[in-house]
Amino acid sequence: MSSHRRRRGFRGRPLLTLLAAAFLLVGVCAATGIAWDPFARASGQDGAAASAIGTPWSAGTGTGSGSPTPDATGQAPPAPGGSPGGEDQSPGSAAGAGDADGQRPAGALPFDLPAPAALRTGGAGRKLVFAHYFTPYPLSLDNASADADYYTRNYLDPGGENGKHERYGGLLRDRPLPVRPKGGNWERANLEQEVRTARAAGLDGFTLDMLSLSGPNRDRAHLLMEAAHAVDPAFKIMLMPDMTSLNTDDPGVLADAVAALGKAPAAHRLGDGRLVVSPFKAEAKDVAWWTTVLDLLKSRHGIRTAFVPTFLDFDANSARFAPISHGFSEWGSRSYVGQDSATRDVQRAHGMGKIWMQPVSVQDARPNQGIYDEAGNTATLRSTWTHAIDDGADWVQLTTWNDYSEGSQFAPSLHNGYAYLDLSSYYLTKFKTGSWPEIVRDTLYVSARTQFAAADPTGSQSLVMSLRKGSAAPRDTVEVLSFLTAPATVRTAVGTARDEHEAPAGIHSALLPLRPGTSSAVVVRDGKPGAEVKLPYAADRTVKVQDLQYYAVTSGRD
Repeated sequence: MSSHRRRRGFRGRPLLTLLAAAFLLVGVCAATGIAWDPFARASGQDGAAASAIGTPWSAGTGTGSGSPTPDATGQAPPAPGGSPGGEDQSPGSAAGAGDADGQRPAGALPFDLPAPAALRTGGAGRKLVFAHYFTPYPLSLDNASADADYYTRNYLDPGGENGKHERYGGLLRDRPLPVRPKGGNWERANLEQEVRTARAAGLDGFTLDMLSLSGPNRDRAHLLMEAAHAVDPAFKIMLMPDMTSLNTDDPGVLADAVAALGKAPAAHRLGDGRLVVSPFKAEAKDVAWWTTVLDLLKSRHGIRTAFVPTFLDFDANSARFAPISHGFSEWGSRSYVGQDSATRDVQRAHGMGKIWMQPVSVQDARPNQGIYDEAGNTATLRSTWTHAIDDGADWVQLTTWNDYSEGSQFAPSLHNGYAYLDLSSYYLTKFKTGSWPEIVRDTLYVSARTQFAAADPTGSQSLVMSLRKGSAAPRDTVEVLSFLTAPATVRTAVGTARDEHEAPAGIHSALLPLRPGTSSAVVVRDGKPGAEVKLPYAADRTVKVQDLQYYAVTSGRD
């Protein structure tokens, strides 16, 4: 299998004008009951005056205007002290959109999600679901308002960071759902909010991408460990040393870095006390090297381990790594036609007496690498979850929680709101409990691109994305995914085209041709309209920047 990951610096994803960003932000906030003007800064909390643990610039390159300035060692200024929560973290406050207080808005899901305690006990508690956390993209990088923060100025803007991303149209195409600037230790408060959001979706924890041995990403990793334990001692962080990024060939250096995080209470351990270590691209080092790391963790730090390597190529490496491994995982394919090997992988792992952590994904589009996979609207998400359920995976890793430069995020984002995370909660419930949850309220999910797959950007972008080998063929479709309590008519609008189809009770996917304009759908039963949803971003045939990720919206929150 070809590599579906390259972890060198930070990766790509651009665009969205300030006006469009503000528009959707206001819409999402309104939908979730948050009253917030994204253009108004809280008094005394101007982003220019607030230091961050770190903004992910590359050492030696220019940063955008107004970004924190690293010192001579390349480090960002330290985060300000103060109480972790700050004034914005009281229950019911407008600290951020959506599940900031750990509670979903009423009616957000088509079913009633079991409480965390029910998902963590008995058989459900043995089926663990993690999401891959990527430290370069937290909720905020500089504690500034969304109209002028680092994401807007430097990552969404093709000319950001002194034009270093202009060749591929800007680093990012999406961003975390913006949060209001905070007082006190705002970085930890934001990390706590992400933990609450993940917990509210039913997740057991994060797999933490250990990108660096020092600097902002290392510091943020330590802060996440603190935040997770403070919010929920049962929410666990699985350590994932990134072997494409960590700059060491010394097993002792890595053992020390793992131990520094592994001693935190939030570190994921098995019931027998072993620390779970799941390196990304484990095959970058041989079995002897890893054996030395594990031995040093025990002899030098007193830490027993359960080794669960995550491979780019499971077939080529499973037999060699089996003697030192508790289980296996693979980064996986990002297209719905690339999942045929999943059943075989689980069977092979179980045949060796190992657990299997199944990758579950939404999509993958990387402007700065010039590649993308055809996700087929939500087809990849549904296919990977179905394999995890039907094939008997032991654990699941959502790949990823927040890697916006790969376009692979499940976390609430500007362009997708909570749609992908909410859909995952449905499949997660089946995975953990063994039973499909009852659909108790009609809910619609609409997904589409804002441009046609073959569109040629008219701006200055010179590197455009091409389809990755092995992916499904490109398609230009709008998907209306319905969760219905009873059969109903679903009326749709795609641009100027009006249509309707009959949808059964349960889950039903309808594909419509993409057309210029916005897309919407409404449930009609007994002649009366019910749940309705509109994707606020219009598709266009002429675009300045290529953006091949699917945008999504749910009627449960809009």
